[in-house]
Amino acid sequence: MVRFLVVPQWQGSPAARAMLLVDGASAIAGDLPRAATTVLDVPVEAGESLGTGVRRLSSLLRTREQVAEASTADTIVIGGDCSVTVAALAALPGGTDDLAVVWFDAHGDLHTPETSSSGAFAGMALRAVLGEGEPQLVLSPGVPRDRVVTVGMRNLDDAEVEVLDDLAQLSVNDLDRIDALADAVEATGARRVWVHIDVDVLDPAELTGVSSAVPFGLSPSAVGAAVRALRDRVPLAGATIAGFAPRSPADAVDDLGALLRLVGAVA
Repeated sequence: MVRFLVVPQWQGSPAARAMLLVDGASAIAGDLPRAATTVLDVPVEAGESLGTGVRRLSSLLRTREQVAEASTADTIVIGGDCSVTVAALAALPGGTDDLAVVWFDAHGDLHTPETSSSGAFAGMALRAVLGEGEPQLVLSPGVPRDRVVTVGMRNLDDAEVEVLDDLAQLSVNDLDRIDALADAVEATGARRVWVHIDVDVLDPAELTGVSSAVPFGLSPSAVGAAVRALRDRVPLAGATIAGFAPRSPADAVDDLGALLRLVGAVA
């Protein structure tokens, strides 16, 4: 049975209005089956960096502990910022030895504390999945680079470009071919896959509730079709839908149709 774990964490985000992520997670949770949904009571306070290059680290660590306690097999994680996926993978039943990771995102999320100008952990999340960055937060061991597939990235900082070159990449146009994602994941040899979807991978015409919109993105139908084709060939270990930050309750209602199509694809 699929379980939903709602993690309304905002502390990893670099956005000035990061707490809108809490509203976004709550909006999605309101349309999930109550009996199958757990909402974590994550820290409200910003937290401290604890002498590291990661802002709000103390709160991130507390949320990570909560995710570890609440995680089960077949879990769909609803964020919150993108870094909730790192916590979910660290707690994944069965570990990550046989796992591929698909990362749908308009941005790279490939910084380390040394290269990040914001110190926001969401911008380091995929790098942490690879096992690189702040030792208290990274996966150990990390997921090997040849088992990571990125999708829809189109806004990268200079420090992220070289790192991305080592990863399998699918562009927005690549998903015109419905089996492109399934082929890329199957080529990794992994026996299970985790699908991370930052909703800013979608085109702004399809969904407005994101902190940093990037034009020329994917449609919900393209993401859904690619994920369903993937699930037909590689078992889903779990998934994340993150980054929903509606500016008002009315905006949240307008965007929920697109979001629920993504939930349906992974669940």
